[in-house]
Amino acid sequence: MGQRIVRTALVAGVAVLALLLLLAAYGGTKDSADDKGAGDGARASSAPGTGTPAPVPRLLVPAAFDTSNGWRIAGGSTEYALAQSPALVAHVERAGPEDFVLRAYDADSGRTVWTGRPWRSLAGPEHFPRLLTVVKGDRRFFVTWSYGKVSGSDALSTGDSVVALDVYEAGNGSQRHLDLPWTGVPVVSGTGPGILVTDGAATATVVDPLTLQPASFASRDLGHPKGCKNCRTSTQVRGLTAKGLLVSGRTEFWVRPTAGKAGKGGWYSAKAAPGGTDPASGLPTSLTASGHVLAKWQMRKPSAWDRWAVHDADTGRVLATADCRKPAIEPGEYPQAVTAPGGQYLVAGNLAFDLRTPVPKGAKTGHCLQERAGSKAVTLVSVTDTGLAYGTTSPTSGGGTPVEVPLATAVPAALADTALLPEAEVAGTGLFRWTDRQDRPYLVGYRLR
Repeated sequence: MGQRIVRTALVAGVAVLALLLLLAAYGGTKDSADDKGAGDGARASSAPGTGTPAPVPRLLVPAAFDTSNGWRIAGGSTEYALAQSPALVAHVERAGPEDFVLRAYDADSGRTVWTGRPWRSLAGPEHFPRLLTVVKGDRRFFVTWSYGKVSGSDALSTGDSVVALDVYEAGNGSQRHLDLPWTGVPVVSGTGPGILVTDGAATATVVDPLTLQPASFASRDLGHPKGCKNCRTSTQVRGLTAKGLLVSGRTEFWVRPTAGKAGKGGWYSAKAAPGGTDPASGLPTSLTASGHVLAKWQMRKPSAWDRWAVHDADTGRVLATADCRKPAIEPGEYPQAVTAPGGQYLVAGNLAFDLRTPVPKGAKTGHCLQERAGSKAVTLVSVTDTGLAYGTTSPTSGGGTPVEVPLATAVPAALADTALLPEAEVAGTGLFRWTDRQDRPYLVGYRLR
């Protein structure tokens, strides 16, 4: 009798163990509490390399990506930041009802590399802090920021508002904080070797990510180039390059060195205009962290076409051009330029550029994928180091038919209507946004084949 009871207990125990293993293998039907707040890759521990990625869903994506080799992060912000070396994906997630935390994941395996200290956003617990990447020399940083009044002030107080910056060393997660006093709505970017905060016009502050020391600039400090008739009208700081601030006037632009005057280490658009264009017509529309300025130019002679050019942000040299019919983009709405991780390809809206292939006079190839006879216009959103660009036939990034465009031919190929498109690539891993049937957001990574 006793042996029968022991045998029965053993069989039951084996059955329970098998059920637990089955649930672990398939992720179950309900996420754990950690799934809802922290990323899947961070459940086990915040210590480097100890996080265990959750089972990855098999989504419908372009054939270049391997859906059997990937990872996923559940919940968190819709924003993420990337570092190419080390290859990391940074993601802001909730650490409680009011707190947030930044986690860095290995781009290849999806495992947690480090977790920052929890903090509260000045924008309130309902709004995720913003996130960006800054590269200075061979150092890479992740930066989270929010804007509001400092702790202890209330809606009726005269307390100063600040931009709250948390700066993380990408390699080890070391974290430092800075409250930057600021009046008005800030515009924060990280395209250059510093954290740039502007008012959307001619006032700017650059924060050094190494020292957290700020340097402030007003309109009088922007060093308008000699002979520039349109530089003092509608002056706007557009971004930060390795050589200094990128500044534009009504139709001309220049790079103003952070130490010195325009013309001494910087450059002026009129002296870098692409052939056949009016030197006084340049308008910068986008600046990338890889050191490229996308600008729109009017032709020297009356024309129904605009010439778009990719400039080297350090020198102004034209790297590539493409001509698009007017209006290629509605006035005031300009495409955001995106480069491949290695910087050899660039896409922006209807525009696609191969920055590797030489053509006469040192320029490179460019394509405008506007609507043509028998084909729809294509709006591109990402490009890989293999020269495959992805987008849709919609004028915006949502809707339309998904397409794949090999930049060697610039001939679009339709994908399945329900295919997800990669938003970015980091170290051979494509990043996809996905929402499950319970409206839970995920960031999914698939390796390139």
